[in-house]
Parts: sequence; C-alpha cells; structure tokens
Amino acid sequence: MNRLNRGEFLKVGLLALATGMVNRAAYSNGIVSQHKGVKPPMIHATDLYHIHNDPDDHWDLATIYALGYSGDVDLLGILFDYPTRPGLGDPDVMGVAQMNYYTGLVVPSVVGTPYAMTKRDDTQSQATKTELQGVIWLLETLCKSASPVVINIVGGATNVAVAIKMNPALFKKKCKAIYLNAGSANSMTDKKLEYNVKLNPLAYAAIFDAPCPVYWMPCMTGTNVMEVGEYGTYYRFLQKEILPDLSEKLQNIFLFMFGQKKSHEWFTYLNGKPEQELLTQYSNAIRHMWCTAGFIHAAGNKVTAEGDIVPASSARASVFSFLPVNVSCNDLGFADWKIDNNSRNRFIFHVNDLVNYPKAMTIAMKKLLLQLPK
Repeated sequence: MNRLNRGEFLKVGLLALATGMVNRAAYSNGIVSQHKGVKPPMIHATDLYHIHNDPDDHWDLATIYALGYSGDVDLLGILFDYPTRPGLGDPDVMGVAQMNYYTGLVVPSVVGTPYAMTKRDDTQSQATKTELQGVIWLLETLCKSASPVVINIVGGATNVAVAIKMNPALFKKKCKAIYLNAGSANSMTDKKLEYNVKLNPLAYAAIFDAPCPVYWMPCMTGTNVMEVGEYGTYYRFLQKEILPDLSEKLQNIFLFMFGQKKSHEWFTYLNGKPEQELLTQYSNAIRHMWCTAGFIHAAGNKVTAEGDIVPASSARASVFSFLPVNVSCNDLGFADWKIDNNSRNRFIFHVNDLVNYPKAMTIAMKKLLLQLPK
C-alpha cells in the first residue's frame, strides 16, 4: 500500500471534511475511523452538572464519547437539563469542553427548558426562545440529520417530551429510538417513584406517547432498591477496577469532577498531572451505574458474560436484552406493563444473566474507555 506523507494526508483529510466525504465525528486526531457500516447519530440528554449531582453522569459522558471516538456512533450533541433547584451545579459545559479537547471531537452542548411540564401535552407556549433553546436545537438537529437519530435520556425527560409534543411527526420520521433511563419496573406495585421520574412525572409519562420506538430502561426492578434485578439496569463497581488504568487526561477529567473544582481553569487542569491523593481516594469509592447497556445497544452491540462487546447479530449470549412490551404510564408517573411479543416499538430492559451482568458491564465500559487517547 502506498503511504501518503503528512502534508498529503492532511490535504486529503481536510478536502474530505470540506466536501462532506467523511463525518466530522469520524475524523479525530488526524485519523479517519475505519468502523464499518452506518454510525447511528446520537443525542445525549443528561442532568450533567458541575458541581456534580451524581458522578455516574460523567462516567456516562465518557462512555458515549468513547463510542463516538471509536466510530460506533455519531455524537451530535449534549442536551443539558436545566438546574431547577438550589444545590444543583451549573450545566457542565467545562466537562464537555474537556472531553471535546481530549478526544478531538467537536460536540455542541445546549441547555434545556427551565420549566416542568404542567400537562401531558404541554408545549410550553409561555416560554421564550432563549428558554426553549434546547428544545428548538433538538428539533432542528433531528430535522437536519440525514438518518434517524437515537436519543438517550439519562436525567429528566422534560426537554425530549416537550419536543415530541411540539412535533410528533418529526419524531416519527427522524427518531430511530429513545432510550429512557428512568423509573422502576415495579413502580405500580410499590407506589413509589424513582428519582428521574420525580423530576417531572408528566414528562416521563409523555415519552411513552412518542411515535417512535422507546427502549425503556428501568433503573431498578424494585423502586429505589439498589441491587441487580431482572428488569433493572442497575449495577455497581469499585472505581479502582477502571480509574487507575485510564489515561492521565481522562483521570483528570474525572478528578476535576470528583474534586468539585470551582476553578474555571478546566484546560490547565486537564493538561496537568493527576493529583495522586485524589486518585487514590476516588479509586476506592463504589460507583453506582445505570445507563451503560443502552449506549452499547444503541451502537448495535451487546455484551457477553466475559465483558466482550460484540455485534448484536453475534451468536454469543448477551448478559442483557430488550423484550417487547405493552406499556402505559399514567400522569403520576406510574408505569403498567406486560411482555407482549406482538409489540414492535416498545421494549423493556432485561438482565439475562444476573450473576455475570455487573462484572460484564464493568469490563465492557473499561474496554470502551481504554480506546480513548493515551
């Protein structure tokens, strides 16, 4: 094979970018991704704050960037939840800026509506354009995308729900799937609401009205019971299983968050040496996780008992799956469901291997994060 010199390589790469021959997210640090097949476009809707609310959100952010960097998805943008109560940090634009610089991806971010839905079909007509900028960006991004888009919801559902009610026809045409990381499988029986549902029960309920596939990922089988269950995504790991093996820059991104740094010098911190005392402290902390499986599934893959990430078409058994379901959700946020093999656009998360699921997801996430730059 003939090799281009550096100048020729850059000219070819820049020409391809300018003419649209390669996707912007596929070109990272001068390397065009060799991933085969069409990458699903992805929007990540998250309650990502600094100071953090829950560090799992930053592990999720790193994971979707790893999928974008490796060429498994085309990461179109980050849609922040508006911090609607005292004590929540600001939308973490610094964390996104750190991940952008670290990976070479150029991923925009935007802040969502400050208002909760007050009725199930609320389009927030009282809101200003500035207040609705996140919802408007979401609709515009769907409209412009050449192929249907995957949407992750890993916090409140309000921004996506309002967008659905504004333009359901667009979601029918341009939304490939919504991965709804919220609720519990037994909320109707328990008569309790999970945290993400409590943020806006009407918005959570409205997601089930969407005219596109919904992959429902209950956070737990029993409401607010932090243990691995058949229909809950929850797992946990000790951070020293992953954190010490990551690149120094990625360690710094996590330490900037864990350390609750109030400095604006996100760039200087990113490029410094990791604080070893903080690294040791947080390596010994347990991390509770919920959303990893959905990201991997949206990229067209699954996870084996050994933690290998393999194509969904592989004959190897997966520790999780999605089962067709008939589901309804009332305005209070309580979902009623049953398995229905005739369902074509509603699915519920299922743990196939309760014993190996937590370890497999931990290994799989580590493998993704180790693909990021050194």
